[in-house]
Amino acid sequence: MTPPTMIQTAPVVNYSFAPTEPTQISLKTSASNGEIKFADWDKFQFAPIRESTVSRAMTKRYFADLDKFCESDVVIVGAGSAGLSAAYVLAKNRPDLKIAIIEASVSPGGGCWLGGQLFSAMVLRKPAEQFLENLGIEYEDEGDYVVVKHAALFMSTLLSKVLAFPNIKLFNATAVEDLITRRDETTGELRIAGVVTNWTLVALNHDTQSCMDPNTINCNVVLSTTGHDGPFGAFSAKRLEALGKPRSDITSGFKSETAASNAGSKPSTAGFELGGMRGLDMNKAEDAIVKGTREVVPGLVIAGMELAEVDGSNRMGPTFGAMALSGVKAAEAVLNTIDVRRKQNENCYGGLSLN
Repeated sequence: MTPPTMIQTAPVVNYSFAPTEPTQISLKTSASNGEIKFADWDKFQFAPIRESTVSRAMTKRYFADLDKFCESDVVIVGAGSAGLSAAYVLAKNRPDLKIAIIEASVSPGGGCWLGGQLFSAMVLRKPAEQFLENLGIEYEDEGDYVVVKHAALFMSTLLSKVLAFPNIKLFNATAVEDLITRRDETTGELRIAGVVTNWTLVALNHDTQSCMDPNTINCNVVLSTTGHDGPFGAFSAKRLEALGKPRSDITSGFKSETAASNAGSKPSTAGFELGGMRGLDMNKAEDAIVKGTREVVPGLVIAGMELAEVDGSNRMGPTFGAMALSGVKAAEAVLNTIDVRRKQNENCYGGLSLN
């Protein structure tokens, strides 16, 4: 009988690369024999690398961030102009806070890469120019309003400053699919205490595949700035409306918003209904968005155009002052409530550690 053939395995290969002298690159123009050269391209060579090294460099950092930020102080849903403005102000004032930003799109920035339609100039009504000055962005002063030469200049500057903060992590191509809730055992008050996340491509294709369970991030305050259009627009506001509706087998226990207001109670998910965004009126819309930015229900601050769906205020069109200043006010609202919400969360589940 012929003995079984031994399976031959490939020998282990140890890869070692001889270090090379890095090519010197200078971006200052220098002429040699009348020819401009920024480097000696004939001898140019990148430093050697294994493909697996690239994978490891990305994944180990990403999963370390997932581990670090799965327990955050603040989660900002939506990396548009309002959300990023809030992140900037929060990080400047409280470098101790862990801030996770969840953006459904691959490219953060929301609708702020163009000033409006396909026009590039960005219009901001005063006093929003004060925020531009804080960012170091130049503008043309036109009296009651200012103009940034390209909306992408505003967004790229703001985004670069936000991402430079060590206490902020942006998770893009990631969607929020639900909100984590806690109910106070004494008062019965429902509170928002985090978000449920999934890859955006998965979230958009739940109907085309078997169930793909999500991930979660706990936090003390959720700041939602998901806008008003698109598949994820006004997400938190829409979810609140669903949470506020009584189940078919419940006939009591859900106060109407009017009753809650008359009783002098704090904001509640009970009986929550969307106001529905109204038509365009710049003068009314921008003031309403900034003034209305607030903690809508315990643990959930809403800012930007998502508020138009909550309050039934007007849309504003291609003017961006309210987006920036709504973000500033949202940061204020977060800072004014976060210590209270943290204490409430510390008392959940026997005082489990929030670290």
